[in-house]
Amino acid sequence: MRIIFMGTPDVAVPTLERIIEAGHTVEAVFTQPDRPVGRHQTLMPPPIKRAALAHGLPVYQPAQIKTDEVRQQFLAVAPDVAVVVAYGRILPPWLLEIPRWGCINVHFSLLPKYRGAAPVNWAIACGETETGVTTMQMDAGLDTGPILLQKSCSIEPDETAPELAARLAVIGAELLVQTLALIEQGAITPQAQDHSQATLAPILKREDGLINWQMPAQHIHNRIRGFQPWPGAWTIFNGQRLIIWGANVVSADQPDERERAQRDAVTAPGTIVHAGKERLVIQCGDLSLLQIEELQLEGRRRMKTRDFLNGIRVDAGMQLGH
Repeated sequence: MRIIFMGTPDVAVPTLERIIEAGHTVEAVFTQPDRPVGRHQTLMPPPIKRAALAHGLPVYQPAQIKTDEVRQQFLAVAPDVAVVVAYGRILPPWLLEIPRWGCINVHFSLLPKYRGAAPVNWAIACGETETGVTTMQMDAGLDTGPILLQKSCSIEPDETAPELAARLAVIGAELLVQTLALIEQGAITPQAQDHSQATLAPILKREDGLINWQMPAQHIHNRIRGFQPWPGAWTIFNGQRLIIWGANVVSADQPDERERAQRDAVTAPGTIVHAGKERLVIQCGDLSLLQIEELQLEGRRRMKTRDFLNGIRVDAGMQLGH
């Protein structure tokens, strides 16, 4: 099968590699332009560009996808199918119609749930215990096209978004190859989505990461795992931004007696109820407790709680979020 591949981040790489391994011919790779990275703003190629060049594939990086130049490039290739994995732009209707069998998207959710740009992040942040991958025949809507194949998987209790995304990328690569094989055989029937069951997973904003300590500890724990690597789950400590990278919910029925006394004595969620040696415990909503395991004060390195407490004075009764 002759394919145009469209993708950008790390999660798209396993699918490109698997397509090549399966013996398909990748005629061209479209990805986002190189971006400046780091303090020195050095231009860095996206992961898909590096993978494509390693295989000697032609790479195109248009700043805009809705141009006549891109249309002519697609018409010149006349692909059987275009495979799209986290490309980063909405495709115009005319492009969807050029490939013989259309454009196939690998989406990292069980559609119609979590349509949009950040399905992995929002699935974890919302406390889901199951997610999956969908291959979908793209149409002009936002992830609204008919479903080709789906495969589900569990979300582990402490799994972060980057960890889950890496697993789904491998699952999606295999699912896409299965989808292409069935398309070639004429053995697949697209299934319309139940739009009444749709939920959205919009692109993340910095303010999404601001911790609301009124939430129960489990909800905050979910957001700490889900909002990685960006924007992170963050709060304000001594006037500075503090990112929480790792935490555990303290069992409600067996807290330390001193923590229990302090927790019962205070009323404001966000209050530090224990700070000493290796433990930092915060009161959350519904009288729940969250033990911080890893954190990063703005402008400093990411560190374990033990190292943080050795370098900065933190006392019980101090308030986070102000």
